[in-house]
Amino acid sequence: MSNNNYNELDEIELREWLESLEYVLQTGGPDKVKELLHNLDAYAQENGVELPFTANTPHINTIPKSMQPPYPGGREIERRIKSLIRWNAMAMVVRANKEENGIGGHISTFASAATLYEVGFNHFFRGKDGNHEGDIIYFQGHAAPGIYARAFLEGRISKEQLENFRRELKPGGGLSSYPHPWLMPDFWEFPTVSMGLGPIQAIYQARFNRYLEDRGLKKPSDQKVWAFLGDGETDEPETLGAITLAAREKLENLIFVINCNLQRLDGPVRGNGNIVQELEAIFRGAGWNVIKVIWGSDWDPLLEADKSGLLIKRMNESIDGESQNYITRDGKYIREHFFGKYPELLKLVEKYTDEQLEKMKRGGHDPEKVYAAYKAAVEHKDAPTVILAKTVKGYGLGEAGEGKNITHSQKKLNEDELKEFRSRFAIPISDDDISKMPFYRPDEDSAEIRYLKERRKALGGYVPKRIIKSAPLKTPDEEIFKEFYAGTEGREVSTTMVYVRILAKLLKDKEIGHLIVPIVPDEARTFGMEALFRQVGIYSHVGQLYEPVDKDIFLYYKEAKNGQILEEGITEAGSMSSFIAAGTAYATHGINTIPFFTYYSMFGLQRVGDLVWAAADMSCKGFLIGATAGRTTLAGEGLQHQDGNSHVLAYPIPNLVAYDPAFAYELAVIIRDGIYRMYEKRENIFYYITIMNENYPQPNMPDIPNIKEGILKGMYKFKSSELKNPKAYANLLGSGTILNEAIKASEILEEKYKIATNVWSVTSYKNLHLDAQEIERWNLFNPDKEQKTPYVAEITKDEKGIFVAASDYVQFLSDSIAKWLPSKLHSLGTFGFGRSEGRSSLRDFFEVDAKHIAYTTLYSLFKDDKIKIEVLKKAQKELGINPDKANPAKS
Repeated sequence: MSNNNYNELDEIELREWLESLEYVLQTGGPDKVKELLHNLDAYAQENGVELPFTANTPHINTIPKSMQPPYPGGREIERRIKSLIRWNAMAMVVRANKEENGIGGHISTFASAATLYEVGFNHFFRGKDGNHEGDIIYFQGHAAPGIYARAFLEGRISKEQLENFRRELKPGGGLSSYPHPWLMPDFWEFPTVSMGLGPIQAIYQARFNRYLEDRGLKKPSDQKVWAFLGDGETDEPETLGAITLAAREKLENLIFVINCNLQRLDGPVRGNGNIVQELEAIFRGAGWNVIKVIWGSDWDPLLEADKSGLLIKRMNESIDGESQNYITRDGKYIREHFFGKYPELLKLVEKYTDEQLEKMKRGGHDPEKVYAAYKAAVEHKDAPTVILAKTVKGYGLGEAGEGKNITHSQKKLNEDELKEFRSRFAIPISDDDISKMPFYRPDEDSAEIRYLKERRKALGGYVPKRIIKSAPLKTPDEEIFKEFYAGTEGREVSTTMVYVRILAKLLKDKEIGHLIVPIVPDEARTFGMEALFRQVGIYSHVGQLYEPVDKDIFLYYKEAKNGQILEEGITEAGSMSSFIAAGTAYATHGINTIPFFTYYSMFGLQRVGDLVWAAADMSCKGFLIGATAGRTTLAGEGLQHQDGNSHVLAYPIPNLVAYDPAFAYELAVIIRDGIYRMYEKRENIFYYITIMNENYPQPNMPDIPNIKEGILKGMYKFKSSELKNPKAYANLLGSGTILNEAIKASEILEEKYKIATNVWSVTSYKNLHLDAQEIERWNLFNPDKEQKTPYVAEITKDEKGIFVAASDYVQFLSDSIAKWLPSKLHSLGTFGFGRSEGRSSLRDFFEVDAKHIAYTTLYSLFKDDKIKIEVLKKAQKELGINPDKANPAKS
């Protein structure tokens, strides 16, 4: 038959379809047409026809039975293994709460997700022990008991550790509540229980893997990043906030598995809606490949027998509040309320008993359905995949809480409930022993243990497992930093300019330059970093497909496939996730990448503090650089931009080293030592350093004994007074750019009031405080030994006079060292809301400028009976101090 005849037949067929549709429109109206098209859509989807994008597909499995691959594993033995893991996970939590009431733990999340994990463990998750680099897996935090229970069967975790779940201080050690690499550094890789952080980190980790490949730091591979999360967790902004990046970057190496058990902590996720359909629309709209696993194999015969489409219609109508209700009801209720809406559906299930209807599984509990979804996900190209698996929260708990609103917090079961659980999953424990909740592990040569270990061996070893394969780096030669020790010979530059120059030189270093990862949200030009665009380029997997609008200027916006800068756009959370991926690459990939994340200091720790804590938990390395720092240093910007808080927020994070340098040489010494400590000495620390945009002359490094030690420990004497026959003595402590105000104040005090004034540069109040705290603790527990002296006390013990500290941060930053100084400390700082103003006005307003420092010094001397009240009152007028001005802390 000729092509013309084919075209003619196609045209006739199309005309017939259109005429039929027109008839339906004329006789039934628009609503009838919508219903018809919806049913056609459902029929096509059920039979494996891929249709153009719409917000939603029908509420059925994406992969029909006819397209399911054969299941490769031993279904029965895998079921037995999974049942043992379920029992041990449950027993772990219940035992812990029996021994100590309120110790906590979660049974229900893993109960709902056990099949999702076990199919992965047995057939997909690759370990790092073989020739493969292993998959990267973000386990859902509340499912930790199940992961421990599996490791117990594998022989990786002892019975004693299970008994000490959530009791880590017990003899022999215990198990942390959730995935915490800091506490279990050989086991967990990623902390995920602070909800939303796992998903966003997984996205940026998958992109960072590609970055390493494109830059030649890592060989291309089929390594996958898996992230397991809950449907309730998707309400966290971090969970969905970066999904468009994953699709835009075509991260086919990324797989989300969302456990849709329909429940949050206190109730339904979407009682009046359908979370699976909602998430499908969100992810499909963002460009993800979406695979729905909703109905178990028990439903396949019904779907096949449903010629009217009413079953799919009923499935589409169901809301989650109803679905949750069906789990707690018997088969009679399901028959009446689900199938009974349409008489035809009742006829469809007339041969099913109530017990059969009650036991029909959701897709997330069916290994065959889950396997088909995982296989399709790992084989999908050019887009990330999300698997939406419908499950039952507390699956298997029965009357103890299966599917109920109390399920998330369920931690105790009575004896009858334990027996029901035991019997349902065929655990070989007698009624006499049930109350003891014994852990059960078959003999080493049992079929279950052999199968479990053989599967993990075939997949490259156990997971989760944290292995550090990276070798120490050699610290850059000091020659690189010498220009910064020399100062600027009167030329005014900011510490931000100094930092960018240091970074540019490090990027050129033959040993570590290729390992530097500059990260910036969207203000590289604000920070003067645009020169790096031309030097190393901005990373883009596809290169630069357009001619930039600023191509004609020297420092144009240059994107490149091998670009080194991660310019993330307006997202501190995304940038922090990239920082974590780069700062933990030494463990994840065995590559010592060195991230420098530069951001507006006010939009760092207070905005992404939860991610910073996660970084700390993961022993992340690298430099967090708080730019445009200081409450009074950032002129004009005002309340939400001016940072006087970040150094206080850095205080509580134990392994975050914080510095507020004033001068170029201080910054250079700190950065070089940071590389040494993190990458050569391999300490599990990371750095927070503030830099400022105020221009002033950078002095050369003073010829002072042990000055580098002082910079690093947190304090050194910058200037010693040479005043002869002074009337009194004072010590001024300054940090950051406010050190310049302290220097000016010292000149005022010496010239006008004949007060001998030493000036101290405090680079780190946190270092000083922690050192003193550690020394005092040692003294406390060693009273019979020679008592030690904290560094800050040692270097100030012989100093005469009073102490006044000034910084651009809230006063209790400097108050933190007061108890170790030889005399009383008066702290000046910037407690209060910022203002849109110039620097001099801001410093006057917050009382941290030179005149306020000088006046406060005189007041302290007056209180110390070193000067008369008349001198103080006169100074108040001479210095222009307004005693009636508003308190900045309250205005």
